[in-house]
Amino acid sequence: MECSKLIETAMQARENAYAPYSKFKVGAALLAKNGKVYLGCNIENASYSATVCAERTAFFKAVSEGVKEFEAIAIVGGKEGELSTSCAPCGVCRQVMAEFCDEDFKVVLGTPQKYDVYALEQILPLAFSKTNLR
Repeated sequence: MECSKLIETAMQARENAYAPYSKFKVGAALLAKNGKVYLGCNIENASYSATVCAERTAFFKAVSEGVKEFEAIAIVGGKEGELSTSCAPCGVCRQVMAEFCDEDFKVVLGTPQKYDVYALEQILPLAFSKTNLR
């Protein structure tokens, strides 16, 4: 799938975000190796620790359906009515990516018109992963 199309799909997922506290809505589109795309949005909670990021929502949906091999994720976000030029994943989401993805897994950040593509190893150097446990 083309990066700009994956970003557009993430923008659609962002529409479902529940962000009454921060007003910062995030959408993610996770491309599995089987070609299926899993969507996620951030879901806030009055008890902030119960909040879930868009990226983890997408991963957990896929894994709950038995899918554990992924190619890329597009992430978009910004305050209501705005779209940030880059919405990078938090550390916890990067660690979830490291659990299920190879180092060359693509992370696409930006807008459909202007985006950057990073390998997972670029955004999470020296990751704690299952390969470190051996």
